Amino acid sequence: MLTLLSIFFLQFADKAGSDVVCLSPTAMEMREERNLVIDSLDYAVAPQYLDSVSRMGAKVLHTSRWMNGATVKASNEVISAIEQCSFVDTIYLTRIDKESDGIYSISQRKREIESLVDTSELGTDRQINQLNLQPLHQAGFRGKGIRIGVADGGFYNANTLASLPQEQWLGYADLTDDKEDIFGQTDNHGSLCLTAIVAKKDVSDGTAVGTFSYSGTATDAEYFLFRTEEHATESPKEIDNWVAAIEMADSLGLHIVSTSLGYTTFDQRTFNFAYSDMDGRTSRGAQAAAIAARKGMLLVIAMGNEGNKHWHYLSTPADADSILSVGAVNKEGTIATFSSYGPSADGRIKPEVCAVGEGTCLINPANDAVISSNGTSFACPLIAGMAASLWSALPKATNMEIRERIIRSCDRYDHPHEHYGYGIPNAWKAYTNTTTDWHNSLQNTQTDTYTKILYNGQLYIQHNEFRYTLLGNKIE
Repeated sequence: MLTLLSIFFLQFADKAGSDVVCLSPTAMEMREERNLVIDSLDYAVAPQYLDSVSRMGAKVLHTSRWMNGATVKASNEVISAIEQCSFVDTIYLTRIDKESDGIYSISQRKREIESLVDTSELGTDRQINQLNLQPLHQAGFRGKGIRIGVADGGFYNANTLASLPQEQWLGYADLTDDKEDIFGQTDNHGSLCLTAIVAKKDVSDGTAVGTFSYSGTATDAEYFLFRTEEHATESPKEIDNWVAAIEMADSLGLHIVSTSLGYTTFDQRTFNFAYSDMDGRTSRGAQAAAIAARKGMLLVIAMGNEGNKHWHYLSTPADADSILSVGAVNKEGTIATFSSYGPSADGRIKPEVCAVGEGTCLINPANDAVISSNGTSFACPLIAGMAASLWSALPKATNMEIRERIIRSCDRYDHPHEHYGYGIPNAWKAYTNTTTDWHNSLQNTQTDTYTKILYNGQLYIQHNEFRYTLLGNKIE
C-alpha cells in the first residue's frame, strides 16, 4: 500500500552552529548603503538540524532563516519521531496530500481571468496617466537600476515572449513541488502580471489609426521570477513557498517584490483563516512581509477579489504592515466591485493604494497580443512598476521613503476610505513633493540617531528617545 506523505513546517529552537550569512554581495552592498546591520535573521538555518531530519526520513523542500525552520515532506510516523527532537520547537501541518479528485482547486478558481474584447480601450496610456506616471517616464525614469521580483504562479512563455525585455531578466526560482514546467501552459497568471511592469511593444489596432504603444510601468527595470503558487492545491504550504521566495529576494538584493496572491481559505477547511487573523501578525506570510520591510525591500501585494462576496475583506499577506496593498479601480477611478477592502483586523487602513484593475491592459503570453483583464492581480504590478520608476528617480531613498511618498501623493490621503484606502497615487507628485514635515525631519535624522524598529509586529521610526509611526505621528 502506498504511503501518502504530507507537508509540514518545522520550526527550530535555535540556530546553533550556523555561521553562514545568506546575502549576496549585491545585498550586502545595499545593506551598507542603508546602514542596515546584519542580525540573526540573516544567518542560515542550522545545517545539523536539516541533516538530522533528513536522516530520519523527511525530505527538506526549502528552509526559512527568518522563521528559523524548514518545509519538509514526510509520513506521520517520521514526523512523530522528529517531534521528539529537542531542537524542534513547533511542527505545523501545511498540506495534506491525497489522490487528485479531478476538481480544480481554489487556487485556479479564484484567479479566473475575464478577457474583454472592447479594443477601443486597449492601450496603456489611461492606466499610466491615472497614476500621473508619464512625466516620470518622459524624464527618463522607467525603473533602470531597480530589481523587481514577481512572486506568482506559472510564467507561461515569459522566457521567450517578444514583448518582454529578455536582457533584463535576472533569473527564476521554482519554490513549488509542481512537476509542470514553470514556463509551460499550466499557468499564465505570473506572465500577465509581469507584462504590466516591463512589457513594451508597438501594436497595430487593425484600423486606419495605425499603431499605439504598449508600455508597462517600469520597462527598464530588471526582474526575477518566483513560482510559489501550486497548480493543483490551495494550502498553507504555498505561504511558506512565498516566504522562501521573499527571503531569496532579500538574499539577491532585490528592491521590490510584486505579489498578486492572497490566502484566506484552503482545500482543507481546517486550515482556513478568520478575519481576525488578518492582523499583520498571524500568518507567516504577513510576518515575513514585515521583516522584508525591515530589511529594506518594498513589497507590493494585491488585496484580493472578494469585495462583492461574503468574504469581502483583504487576504494575507496583504494584511502586513509597512507594505503597499493594492485595490482595483476602473479607468475612471471608481472602485471595482470585486476589489477586497479593509481595514485590517487591527484597524489599519487597507488597501494603501489603488490602480486600474478593471480592464487592465496586458499582453497575452500565448500570442503576444494586447488583451484587457480584471483583478487586483493586475492593479498590483502597475503600482510595483510605478514604485520602481520613482525609486530609479530617487536612488538614494529607502524603501520606507518610497512607500511614504507614494501614500502621501494619493488623492484620498486626507480622507482615507475602507474601499480606496488612501486612493490613487500621483507618481509625479511623489517625486517632486520634498517639502513635507515628515520628509524634512527624516532627512535631518539620517545622520543622527534615526533608526527603524519592529515592535509587536509594527514598524516605527525611532529618533533619540521618541518613537514615531511611519506617518510621522509621535507615540506618547
